[in-house]
Amino acid sequence: MPVRRSFRHPGPGLPGRATRLLPGLATAAAALAAAFLVHRFVPALPAMTLAVVLGVLAANLPWAGAWTAGRARPGLDFAGKHLMRGGIVLLGLKVSIMDVLGLGWLALVLIVGVVAASFGGTYLISRLFRLPPVTSLLVATGFSICGASAIGAMAAVRRIRHVDTVLPVALVTLCGTLAIGVLPLLVHPLQLSAPVFGAWTGASVHDVGQVVATAQTAGTAALGIAVVVKLTRVLLLAPVTALAGAHHRFVPPPGNPAEAEEARLPPVVPLFVIGFMAMVGLRSTGWLAPGWLEAGAVLQDILLGAALFGLGSAVRIRTLLHTGGRALLAALASWLLIALLGLAAALLIAS
Repeated sequence: MPVRRSFRHPGPGLPGRATRLLPGLATAAAALAAAFLVHRFVPALPAMTLAVVLGVLAANLPWAGAWTAGRARPGLDFAGKHLMRGGIVLLGLKVSIMDVLGLGWLALVLIVGVVAASFGGTYLISRLFRLPPVTSLLVATGFSICGASAIGAMAAVRRIRHVDTVLPVALVTLCGTLAIGVLPLLVHPLQLSAPVFGAWTGASVHDVGQVVATAQTAGTAALGIAVVVKLTRVLLLAPVTALAGAHHRFVPPPGNPAEAEEARLPPVVPLFVIGFMAMVGLRSTGWLAPGWLEAGAVLQDILLGAALFGLGSAVRIRTLLHTGGRALLAALASWLLIALLGLAAALLIAS
């Protein structure tokens, strides 16, 4: 006798999943609107940094913490993972190969050298402070390339759990925000010209928004070179994640052979990284009108901002204080290392 199906309940299908995600996505949208509003009145505070801060506040205020840990959690986790990937794809629209090549070969070699030394140095410092290998890898990626976006990309390539990205994102946001306040104070003591300061900012500050907020304090000359140098670092996201993906796929991790086989399943280059490079190529053709580029930038900010709020909403300050002391010291030591490497490169690039 045929079994009659009931369609009264959505079950685990698409409608049911959408209902489950809606509270968290709506919360992220409201927080993002607040972040953009504050940024509009205080341009020195990047909207992306504000999104993380609002997420942390939402997680730790008593009346909001229960909401972000309860009904809103599925949607916030979805934002932190999937919207982050969409934002990384659209980040490619900010990078023009022509602008990068316009820096000259010496500058390109120096920037690649700074990224490589920053990555290796930060990973080594993190391990010296006894941070887990996964945390060390994510911190090194975020500090050396492009902040939380790079952390999200590396986590996807290496199949790192969403919860393990929370601490690295908090650290990279903290140190990037620190740069906004500290670096401009060093312009006069170090007698830096605007181009040198801009190149230093682009070579050493983590997130694109933080670079803009820092470099604009020295004027348009500093801002122009800072953005190009920073976006050159962003371009290195593709080869770095490709190498990490190849290593993860072809070098079996220690442990159970079945788990090792499963861990090798991810593609060498994920689709969102291919999408990022496609957007770089599209931007480099010059075919897109300024209006389309502006629309892409706005959408990218929305996706990344929602993702960063989702990640920030998973940060518990009490837990961070108990377990993140060594991580904070490692992050500050790495921040100092990258600042010194970036300054040395900037003096050569803008000389």
